[in-house]
Amino acid sequence: MGTISFHKEVSKPSTSSSTASSSTSSTSRTETVNGSHEFKINGYSLAKGMGVGKYIASDTFTVGGYEWAIYFYPDGKSAEDNASYISLFIALASEGTDVRALFELTLLDQSGKDRHKVHSHFGRMLESGPYTLKYRGSMWGYKRFFKRTLLETSDYLKDDCLSFRCCVGVVKSHTEGPKIYSISVPPSDLGQHFGRLLESGKGTDVKFEVDGEIFAAHKLVLAVRSPVFRAQLFGPLKDQNTQCITVEDMEAPVFKALLHFIYWDTLPDLEELAGSTSKWASTLVAQHLLAAADRYALERMRILCEAKLCEGVAINTVATTLALAEQHNCLHLKAVCLKFVALPENLKAVMQTDGFEYLKESCPGVLIELLQYVARIGEHSVIACGYRRKEAPVDGSDANGRRVKPRLQ
Repeated sequence: MGTISFHKEVSKPSTSSSTASSSTSSTSRTETVNGSHEFKINGYSLAKGMGVGKYIASDTFTVGGYEWAIYFYPDGKSAEDNASYISLFIALASEGTDVRALFELTLLDQSGKDRHKVHSHFGRMLESGPYTLKYRGSMWGYKRFFKRTLLETSDYLKDDCLSFRCCVGVVKSHTEGPKIYSISVPPSDLGQHFGRLLESGKGTDVKFEVDGEIFAAHKLVLAVRSPVFRAQLFGPLKDQNTQCITVEDMEAPVFKALLHFIYWDTLPDLEELAGSTSKWASTLVAQHLLAAADRYALERMRILCEAKLCEGVAINTVATTLALAEQHNCLHLKAVCLKFVALPENLKAVMQTDGFEYLKESCPGVLIELLQYVARIGEHSVIACGYRRKEAPVDGSDANGRRVKPRLQ
């Protein structure tokens, strides 16, 4: 991180009158916003032979407000090397102009000796400063990252798998002026006040019967939080008996969790709600909560449940989660599930679960989309033709001609 300070002093007037002097100051801070991504290549021996200039791309990842991707060329990027080297590059994958950054590309040693092969901008002084990426698709990396004959007899290749790590440090600058106050503002505790109101039971004016259990609540709070409750309690077609409303097709613990979110604005602990520490039980609870959130139009709760389910995708639950995503229009969750199921190492196992039978019966249209994902992976193996930029850097240097010395850790 670099810091540049500016100081301006106002000189006293030459008159004999007494005047107060004043000074101002500001500080410009230039630093990097850092992030990393690990990219594994399973089936290296099958990737060979795809052709010079063809690459396997990682998923995009975000650092410093920009999207990035790693490009691995099993047969090299340059025809002049005759497929003797593997090539590795990092590319700007989102829109951007003159994005300045530091990079580090690492081939991980899988023997446990930590003798990684590292090409890095970090930890050294660069004569011309950070590397500048001009536009989307601009790359930095090495045509001759590693000789293939040496790679295939090294500790970097294990069980036909390679593992790369890319670190990106996006250069950011900002100027700070003097602070004229320092007051610590506490976070909002509105949810805690409403939560304690629910727990106290004071002022409740409506009751719900859910699976034999009674829950008391406040009409105004429910109406403010949920348009469905607002219509049910105050709309022209409101329930005639608003003193005790029966809720069908929902379990009591799920409705209790729904009220918890309405008042506290947070999800309850899923393991505690499930009465189990198993991942399967927490996923099942999250599925029920997502359906309840959609039923009562609680968008934030629905998104929180969707995020929980994305984190917990697994063989034994992904099919039912996919069906749920389709039924409740959770597009991001649906894409995550389809991508997971379509992987060759997952597909057969998922098809043997009871959840897959339910998916076929309840959402047959999803199977067509699943086949498209499977075909895409099978035909292309996430491989596409690489960028062919005139400014592609030569081995061991960037487009500005600066060489970055490799080192071993």
